[in-house]
Amino acid sequence: MKNKDSLDTLSTSRNLNSQGIFEARAPIFIWVLLTYVGTMVTQTTMHPMLLNSLLFTGLISLHFFLYSFVNVFKTSKPWVYIVVQGGLAFLCAITMPDGFPATLIGLYSLLIGQSVGMYYQTGKVLLVSIFCILMTCLTSILMDKADVLLTCLVVMIPMIISVVGYAVMFFRQVHAKIRIQTSLYELEIAHQKVEELTLANERQRMARDLHDTLAQGLAGLIMQLEAINAHLNNENVKRGQEIVQQAMGMARTALADARSAIDDLRSQSPMEIGFIEHIEEEINRFGSTTGVKCELKAAPIISLPSLLVEHSKHIISECLTNIARHSQAKHAWVTIKEKVNGVLYLEIKDDGIGFDSGKIGKQVGHYGLIGMQERVRILKGTIDVQSTIQKGTIIQIEVPIQKGE
Repeated sequence: MKNKDSLDTLSTSRNLNSQGIFEARAPIFIWVLLTYVGTMVTQTTMHPMLLNSLLFTGLISLHFFLYSFVNVFKTSKPWVYIVVQGGLAFLCAITMPDGFPATLIGLYSLLIGQSVGMYYQTGKVLLVSIFCILMTCLTSILMDKADVLLTCLVVMIPMIISVVGYAVMFFRQVHAKIRIQTSLYELEIAHQKVEELTLANERQRMARDLHDTLAQGLAGLIMQLEAINAHLNNENVKRGQEIVQQAMGMARTALADARSAIDDLRSQSPMEIGFIEHIEEEINRFGSTTGVKCELKAAPIISLPSLLVEHSKHIISECLTNIARHSQAKHAWVTIKEKVNGVLYLEIKDDGIGFDSGKIGKQVGHYGLIGMQERVRILKGTIDVQSTIQKGTIIQIEVPIQKGE
């Protein structure tokens, strides 16, 4: 996934860079067109030459056509591009004996400006400038126009400075735009990843809430219905009716928990809950339903964050459900206390048949302990599950108490 994102970003950067080169062609086209018009007007005014003008038009078209491949040369051998374009500028100049100064000044100044974007190094741009000036001198000498050379250089040097200055500013803007657009693209990828992670976290949360409300409620109802069935088979109608009343109360509680979970998905506002009182009710309901004696040891706790209360309730409820369904225990103990270092300590212990703790998370359909581990992770706490076959299970949880949440 990471390699794919890197390739996408690289591809986008290349596309944006190509876009920058494309944007640079507009001023280049205008510059070449002005050079062409200036040369043609000068030559036609002084000495019209139809064949030379047609040849000049073809060469200048080829000169401009090579600008389309500047990106290819830039990534491989930029010096080849400089030499080829310099040679074409020389051929364009010698075909127009009277208008060549405009050609030399226009095309060589443009070539120097392009070298800024190709190299972006002062030394190499200086070498290209020297090459273009030498080609200008060579062309003037070969055409026996040495008297025009000084004029060309006087005009050309300030022109080169202006073109280089413009090229530096232009390519800085292009590169800045490319960096900004690349950063925006990377931010978009990061935003998509955040949305994916948020969706995954919400799915895990919904799975925990469904397990801790509907699944636990239905499991408790099934156990009570089994107890009712056993009492009815033994013609113990009175006890069966008592359990029916308890089952009705549990069904209402499960429905209330389900509605609470739905409300929590719709709104993040915390509820004021009596933590210890709720656990006492849970343990009393557990004992009357299962017949397992459960002892609560709870030290007074002044206040707990609502998120910690919510997850702790679900963790203890899940532990009691597992004891009732799987442990075959006769006794259970729940300990709740606040340690001196600001840590909430929860311990749930039973004397049941135990289980192989190495199979946690490997059995399909058994998600209770996985949900507990996720809740502890959200609370930035630790969980320790110790279980020995025929000797019971101890689950110890420590969670930092962050006041004011």
